[in-house]
Amino acid sequence: MFDFRYHALSLAAVFIALVVGLLLGVAIGDKELVSGARQDLRNSLRADVREADQERDEAKARERAQEQFADAAYPILTAGRLPDARIGLVLLGDDDGAPDIVRDALEPSGADLVFVAVVRERVDLAGLAERARGTRYANIERDPTLVDDLGKRAGIQMVLGGRLVGQVRTTLLRSLSGRFGDLDGVIVLRSADKPADKADAKRLADLQDGIARGLVQTGVRVVGVERRASERSSIGWFRDRDLSSVDNVNEQAGRAALVFVLAGNQGAYGRRDSAQALLPPVVGRAR
Repeated sequence: MFDFRYHALSLAAVFIALVVGLLLGVAIGDKELVSGARQDLRNSLRADVREADQERDEAKARERAQEQFADAAYPILTAGRLPDARIGLVLLGDDDGAPDIVRDALEPSGADLVFVAVVRERVDLAGLAERARGTRYANIERDPTLVDDLGKRAGIQMVLGGRLVGQVRTTLLRSLSGRFGDLDGVIVLRSADKPADKADAKRLADLQDGIARGLVQTGVRVVGVERRASERSSIGWFRDRDLSSVDNVNEQAGRAALVFVLAGNQGAYGRRDSAQALLPPVVGRAR
């Protein structure tokens, strides 16, 4: 009886050992399988990262090459397109970097930037009335509906010259470098910011609208411009006032489009959805 029990216990122990061994073997095998899968995944991810890094480096290299080509081609494309043309820059809102961008764009073309005018962002009715003494605009403080017409007259005289714009210059403008009159073209850059006060915002909108319409009425080429990264675009505003436009003037393609528009092409150019093309299809010369 004792021998049988001992034998039975021995068999049970062996069986249990076999089961435990089997389970441990399966577990160890699973761990090795999982570990192998993890290693394969790591290797795959590393390969993907290396491929992405390579693609990024190649894209940057292509971009640098394109920029170098554009820099080299720009003066060739725009050379002499605007011989002796007199161009004005009107800033509807301050923008310190705009004059340098425009000068760089015009430099190969043969055009001269003859004035840069920065229009104030607040309409001072009392100051304008004082400066406009002897004209019907002396009543502008009591009759703000004259703001639009004053802006129109100012826009016309910026291009053609005249006494009124000289009289109101210090009140109308934040700054002026150069002289008005005898222009072949005008570039307009507009800030989309507006005063918080509704009455001030209305007067500023009327003034800017009048200036734009006055510039266009003279018949010279007028083009509205903005930077590619502008969050609040003014392209629609330019279009509604019959200005051609360039939405990426800080890029070489935009600078070229600006020169070509001033040379005689019309339309909306750049990289926004509203643009009809990156560049005008035909490039002419100044009249």
